[in-house]
Amino acid sequence: MNIELFLQRTELLHKRLADLSQTANILLWIPPELLPDAFKEIQSNLRNLHLAVDELYQQNEQLIETQNVLTVEREHYRDLFESAPDGYLITNAKGIVLQANIVASKLLNLSKPFMVGKAFINFIPLEERHHFRSFLNRLSESDKDRELVIRLLQRHGESFNATLTVAVVRNQQGKVISIRWLMRKISVTNKTELLVVNNNSNSLQNRYKYKYTKGENILLNPQEILYVCRGLVKLSTFCETGEEVLVGLAKAGMVFGSSLTSLNNYQAIALCDIDLVSIHVVEIAASSTLSYTLLPKIKERLQQTESFVAICGRRRVKERLHNFLQLLKQEIGEPVLDGTRLSVRFTHEDIASACCTTRVTITRLMGKFEKQGIISFNSTNQIILKDF
Repeated sequence: MNIELFLQRTELLHKRLADLSQTANILLWIPPELLPDAFKEIQSNLRNLHLAVDELYQQNEQLIETQNVLTVEREHYRDLFESAPDGYLITNAKGIVLQANIVASKLLNLSKPFMVGKAFINFIPLEERHHFRSFLNRLSESDKDRELVIRLLQRHGESFNATLTVAVVRNQQGKVISIRWLMRKISVTNKTELLVVNNNSNSLQNRYKYKYTKGENILLNPQEILYVCRGLVKLSTFCETGEEVLVGLAKAGMVFGSSLTSLNNYQAIALCDIDLVSIHVVEIAASSTLSYTLLPKIKERLQQTESFVAICGRRRVKERLHNFLQLLKQEIGEPVLDGTRLSVRFTHEDIASACCTTRVTITRLMGKFEKQGIISFNSTNQIILKDF
């Protein structure tokens, strides 16, 4: 019921009560001693009701005023959202577009009504969608804003490089309910835009870190180079017979990626728990500082690859194994009281693939080395190199 109408009816009831009081006074069959108390009680309740209605009316006016202010504020922020110089998207936790501003519509060459309800991944090139899914799935791990350099597809298939600044919104239970995306189109020739991406710093350690556990297969994107912050990554390929061949080891401070190899079958597996940083090739091309930072690391990977080639060129398997252990000592060796401990455990299959031989041969040679006192094993089966 409308509050004003309710107030009018209350006033009308008050008037009718006054008329009823006058009429009752002239009716002889009603005991006169009962009328004053009865009417006094009714009038008291009616006055209280009237006061409550007045208070309710005032509260309603305040609510209307507050609602008007909120409506104005909402329209103000809506205008800011629409007229922002960068593209803005709001999606649900699965990446389905809920809202988009004018710039986002222009960047993707699609009107806003057609964008709503579509999966954001539809605007990602096919070759980068696997990487984008992995990024989307990891958003719930932290509340920290994250940045991603990626190619985006417009409606008619044209693509452009963009930076995405991403923030998650959670409910009171901590569940992600929406994701906010800020899109900026970047140019290879515009270095100042990429400085924004790097937060005015080319420090690789300050970027968002992707975490992988031991034995996990690392997602490789041809448009990215991965920098190892912590841990060790096994790089391998497969020959025609399906046998795995170890072609490299990326330790902390080194880089790797499918863009750095011409091998068709190339995989990276975490040999322990690792932290990785992703660097898009567009960033490298646009930033000379970043290029100079990565050049020595790429050189280090190249030198290691040549060492692996030299090992495979040895005729005797024993020499290959000896040289491979020397290489491991150099790459991941840790000094201990009785020699040098290899910080990561390798299976005989891993060593065999690096030495181009069989697991049985490696097992036999490792047994000989142990008997000769060249190597030993600690309580966790880590190899300890002695006379190397």
